Amino acid sequence: MKTLYKNGNILTMEEDKPYLKSLLVENDKIIAWDDMAQAAENDHDTIIYDLQGACLLPAFIDAHSHICSFASTLETVQLAAARSFADIKAAMEAYILGNRPPKEQVIVGFGYDNNFLAEKAHPTKALLDEIAVDNPMIITHKSGHMAVANSAYLKACGITADTVDPEGGKYGRISGSREPNGYLEETAFFATASIGGAPKEADIFRQIAKAQDVYLSYGITTAQEGMMKAPNAQNLEAMAETQQLKIDIVGFVDLNEAAQVLQNNQEAKTYHHHFRLGGYKLILDGSPQGKTAWLSQPYEGSDDCAYGSYSDEYVYELLKQAIEEQEQVLVHCNGDAAAEQFITQMEKIKKELPQLFEGQRPVMIHAQTVRLDQLPRMKALGMIPSFFVEHVHQWGDVHLKNLGQARAQRISPVASAIKNDLIYTFHQDTPVLPPDMMRTIQTAVTRLTAEGVLLGEEERVTVWEALKAVTINAAYQYFEENQKGSLAVGKKADMVILSADPLKTASDKIAAIKILATIKDGMVVYQQSL
Repeated sequence: MKTLYKNGNILTMEEDKPYLKSLLVENDKIIAWDDMAQAAENDHDTIIYDLQGACLLPAFIDAHSHICSFASTLETVQLAAARSFADIKAAMEAYILGNRPPKEQVIVGFGYDNNFLAEKAHPTKALLDEIAVDNPMIITHKSGHMAVANSAYLKACGITADTVDPEGGKYGRISGSREPNGYLEETAFFATASIGGAPKEADIFRQIAKAQDVYLSYGITTAQEGMMKAPNAQNLEAMAETQQLKIDIVGFVDLNEAAQVLQNNQEAKTYHHHFRLGGYKLILDGSPQGKTAWLSQPYEGSDDCAYGSYSDEYVYELLKQAIEEQEQVLVHCNGDAAAEQFITQMEKIKKELPQLFEGQRPVMIHAQTVRLDQLPRMKALGMIPSFFVEHVHQWGDVHLKNLGQARAQRISPVASAIKNDLIYTFHQDTPVLPPDMMRTIQTAVTRLTAEGVLLGEEERVTVWEALKAVTINAAYQYFEENQKGSLAVGKKADMVILSADPLKTASDKIAAIKILATIKDGMVVYQQSL
């Protein structure tokens, strides 16, 4: 079957031929452009797709998110709109009233942000104990790096006054004592994730199916599970085997705790019904809005630089293992000290193993406070910064308070990365934020905070440069630039249709552009409801 796309703005993301008049697709591949494509118009087996002035371009590629974690949040109590402790309490109580969970069932809320609460603080177990006594309850911060639990949850985890803070994390304490106050930070939170038992397979599959539909609604046809452990791999493999996946999903395995998932499944590195393993993931620090990103200089008004997850020696051993296995590594670095640890250890490994290091394309995930002096060293390593640039809009005003003017102005320094000839990508770290590429593109271009402050004027980029981050550059990050990321003959027919051409839209209106349809392997898999 052939489909001819015409009568619209066909944006290729190819530098030497950015626009086409028509595009011909056969089955799952692009087979012709312009005159050669147009020649097929009268063939009896050609379907004409009239774009009616809409914009066709390569489908968006998610450079970093957590689709399995996102799926699990879809059926939790949503707290992103909460603006006070009272709002949190009301939302959790409404859930209990409406669902009447049995005694001892874990109740989960997701998405509160202390920065936007009237109290400007994290809740404690005291608040959650007012809501539930018999049911363990936990509410997770929007960043995914911290949470608050009630007394029943802490008891189920065995967390007491005698519990020692783990490396790379800490427990909140009631003032003047060692009694836990319910706050769990970084590794102290991550270690509690298994409480409540494993959900049923059918529930997991339903949630992941919902999640992939959300990605498709934002024009994304390649997504990521960016912190994969054995259960995630098993679930996605099972969904792939039963052909329940509509989008390509690439899993990056937890290098610290689950390396065997990749080591024992080398055959899974090739797509099988839309799922494959891509390499390893490592987390070196926390989040800047939560003041757990590891900085070289203290947060404003304090002497606190936060902390790293691991020692230099341990990070070196983990990264060296990945390079020796010839596996790509994605490394979470929000703070410049974490970035320094990653860069320094990779420089040592490159010096020791130059041939193995060649062509590895290591990725610095977030790179939010990476310094300008670090960018040339990243270039020398072939390192790709994947910027969480939407932070400028969502938390830019918070960063001004936490980091001060100079550092906040440089957050997500995309233009500087381009000046240093770095390949760069964008992401939303979903479920931290929805995988909204148009909103991210607008922020990269305008760099306006939620309160309208221009944050880092010199780091603004063009619309074309922003689009590259979520198309051809993201394909390069995945080693898939020969199959995806632009509309070129021989590439996969993964495409998105937008209501307007971003290159011809006012910069402050880009986020309002609608996703009209998403096409995967030549088939329409999402269409906007009329």
